[in-house]
Amino acid sequence: RAAAREGRGVAVTAVTGMDTSSAAGLGGADPQLQRFIEVETQKQRFQQLVHQMTELCWEKCMDKPGPKLDSRAETCFVNCVERFIDTSQFILNRLEQTQKSKSAFSESLSD
Repeated sequence: RAAAREGRGVAVTAVTGMDTSSAAGLGGADPQLQRFIEVETQKQRFQQLVHQMTELCWEKCMDKPGPKLDSRAETCFVNCVERFIDTSQFILNRLEQTQKSKSAFSESLSD
């Protein structure tokens, strides 16, 4: 189970990553500045992802807040987070496939 969670960490990183075309918009800016902006953008995207996931799972799993988290709510939170990450990874993979398909189609048209 721990290995599955480590693998999911990669999914979160992939979802929050910034592609090189985004950095290209910085033009001739200092490479250190570009890297700083990329890192800050990744942090912001990750924070947005965590906020979205927290809000969704809280609404789904928390009936009435109390001094302790019961086992049903804890299980619900774990499942909710895992499904959220799985869904994010699925969407990312689908978008990558779509991009590859578009690239392949464009290349076949130019031949």
